[in-house]
Amino acid sequence: MFLFRWFSRKEPVIIVSGLPRSGTSMMMNMLNAGGIPIATDGIRTADSDNPKGYYELEKVKDLDKEADKSWLKEKRGQVVKIISYLLKYLPDENNYNIIFLERNLDEVMASQNKMLVRMGQDVNPGEDEKMKTLYRSHLNETRSILKMRKNMDVLYVNHRDIIECPTSCADKVSRFLKKDMDLIAMSGVVDPDLYRNRADT
Repeated sequence: MFLFRWFSRKEPVIIVSGLPRSGTSMMMNMLNAGGIPIATDGIRTADSDNPKGYYELEKVKDLDKEADKSWLKEKRGQVVKIISYLLKYLPDENNYNIIFLERNLDEVMASQNKMLVRMGQDVNPGEDEKMKTLYRSHLNETRSILKMRKNMDVLYVNHRDIIECPTSCADKVSRFLKKDMDLIAMSGVVDPDLYRNRADT
């Protein structure tokens, strides 16, 4: 019983997650402005796709490969960006508060395709529907996993809601994390001009 109480009181690792191009970097920027320490190594720098930065940690990319994940203990109380595919590899030894970004899949695909073109890679628009089907299956599976993991609390946040109601979303995040955050600064970093792949619905 004592061990359970000790575990339940541990400072959680704050995770920002979602599909690539779903607004995770924007949320990281908001949390940084709000006063939460961000875990980033600065290796991936800002570019035209993310002019305000990516806020990534290269070590995260090996979560599905490495056996020793004890480094995550050092990130308790900090924010780490982890794509949705890697969430299932998070170790049980930590508590996690997960802010999960959701975005219209047509917008996700359009944003991903533009990034690939900029990087000089070939894009086949005919594969978009197949990819959206795979993404839907992945997101459903991820929701089930997060629901079953007792050490994970999740807040789902819609990308468009952030753009249209940044202060309200900032307040929702602050209440979820149970932290006194600078809501004005958080909403101030949201730039509607960067919402460049907008679906009709």
